[in-house]
Amino acid sequence: MTKGRMEAFSDGVMAIIITIMALEMKVPHGNTWEALKPVLPVFISYVLSFVNIGIYWNNHHHMLHAAHKVNGAVLWTNTHLLFWLSLIPFVTGWMGENNFTTIPVALYGAVLIMASIAYYFLAHCLTNLHGRDSEFGKALGHDRKGKISTLIYAVGIGLSFLHPLLGFSLYVLVAVMWFIPDKRFEKKIE
Repeated sequence: MTKGRMEAFSDGVMAIIITIMALEMKVPHGNTWEALKPVLPVFISYVLSFVNIGIYWNNHHHMLHAAHKVNGAVLWTNTHLLFWLSLIPFVTGWMGENNFTTIPVALYGAVLIMASIAYYFLAHCLTNLHGRDSEFGKALGHDRKGKISTLIYAVGIGLSFLHPLLGFSLYVLVAVMWFIPDKRFEKKIE
């Protein structure tokens, strides 16, 4: 399989994930601003999840642009990442529908941390395939931002049990950290 085919499949899965999240949002009953109040938590959780999927899509695209080849191990680690991303609509809906209560917020963080770990595995699987001293390996570097993000997710999950909005705010912090696209691969390839 070519890397282009893997990238196209991944793009399709991520597009479906966003579509599922959008379709899960229910139209409020009523035509006043007050009618929007009950759906606000669902909308807020949707926005964060949309941004997260967008971040993964953007970084996945840049990483695969830098890759020259894929193999079976890369395909399976990519599938592992897509599995965790595919759970985002479920935890997004659960968290929003339950007004950011402890267990849904903690589970949302658990899915985010697992997606973060899966992305780490994918990046390092590609590095192993291309070689540490390859342009790809040099572009990935030490991946400090990825490691810090995973740590913040772990702290966020723990803080969710003290107060769910503490955990949620750390998930937002990670999204803000990654909102500006990761330029490591762009710089090395150019």
